[in-house]
Amino acid sequence: MKIFDPLNRQILRLALPTFIAVSVQPLFLLADGVMIGRLGVEALAGFGIASAVLQTVTGLMVFLVFSTTSRVARTMGAGRIDQAIAEGVTGIWFAVAIGGPVVIVGVFVFPGVLTLFNPTPAVHAEATAFMAVALFGIPASLLVYAATGLLRGLQNAVMPMVVSTVAFGINILLNWLFIYGFGQGVVGAAIGTLIAQWGMAIAYLAVIVRYARRSGVLLRPQTGRWTGAIQDGAWLLLRTAALRGALLGTVGVATALGTAELASWQIVFTVFSITGFVYDALAVASQALVGSGSGRNDKAYVAQVIRRIVAWGLWVGAVVGFLVGLSAGWIGILVFDDPLAASLVWPGLIVLAVTQPLFATVSILDGVLMGAGHMRYLAFSGVVILVPFAPLLVLPPLLSSGGEVGLTFLALAFFGVYMFLRLCTLVLRLRRNRETLGIG
Repeated sequence: MKIFDPLNRQILRLALPTFIAVSVQPLFLLADGVMIGRLGVEALAGFGIASAVLQTVTGLMVFLVFSTTSRVARTMGAGRIDQAIAEGVTGIWFAVAIGGPVVIVGVFVFPGVLTLFNPTPAVHAEATAFMAVALFGIPASLLVYAATGLLRGLQNAVMPMVVSTVAFGINILLNWLFIYGFGQGVVGAAIGTLIAQWGMAIAYLAVIVRYARRSGVLLRPQTGRWTGAIQDGAWLLLRTAALRGALLGTVGVATALGTAELASWQIVFTVFSITGFVYDALAVASQALVGSGSGRNDKAYVAQVIRRIVAWGLWVGAVVGFLVGLSAGWIGILVFDDPLAASLVWPGLIVLAVTQPLFATVSILDGVLMGAGHMRYLAFSGVVILVPFAPLLVLPPLLSSGGEVGLTFLALAFFGVYMFLRLCTLVLRLRRNRETLGIG
């Protein structure tokens, strides 16, 4: 396999800019956290609670990216570029229709949600102050999701990379200005991020308006296209909710095991999230390329893409796993002063390292099935595998297995069993549809 043959160039042209774009996004919160941390513990804790709530809400809405990418890619693959852009414009209006009501509901609901974390009065005040401003960035985030899906479906991954990188730089400057220059504290961080979010949204909208005008696509809502967008979005929302349910389940188990175990699991989970950025980039490439091939009914091309990008995933997963394994012994020492907490990190990281090729393959095949339009199956299978997975989460607390044993079991349950169950459902779908996908 030549590294720079035409198909590999297509994969890299999509995957590398996407990796940069998705890696920049968490830096928004990191920049906020570093600056707010200098304001005091209460400010940082309040920011952390409010951010967790906001990330949960926007995380559930990430289906706007996936559904728009798939619909645009399949339509473009069929040679209907104007209709592909129209699908993307529909995704934009769908985001608008969701974003407004979420803000309205949030104004009344989120204050009560913050109290569920049982913060001190000072922390609650900081969280409420941040949320009161940051809440209005949700519509911008949803617009960015839909616009990113349109551009990825058109196989333009460079524009999202550029917009994300520029917005990150602007976000840092604005946060510094409002937090320290204007003395707005945690509210200043919310204002700076809000401006950056809406700046991103406006930049994307300007690009999409240009695409639409060049293709003669109407910018007003076209209700005839909403049915498919809503159906795909609903299935992907269910799929995302099932995945987040599994993730939250592991946090619940770690909490039950003890404070040190929870802190250590958070580090393991952070490394897991970072490695996921690499595979998300490959998944986006598989989604866009498979969607395009499916749209023009090019079975041979789809089969070639699947084989090639899975091979990429296995190799990249092996390399990432090796690096995670090398770092397993010292990450805990760098993060924790407490020797106990530090010693609890490495077993989970070892399990994570070994299972990286599995994680990579699951992410890529997830993208393949999205690109081929199998949203309903992804939703149902995501819910179904929670049934055999959930009992595994009950065992460590019941057995009082804390420490290294409990966290190792938890890591094996999620990184091993849960990911393997996901792989089985994805492979089953591919085998049952091998003729339509051209891999028979």
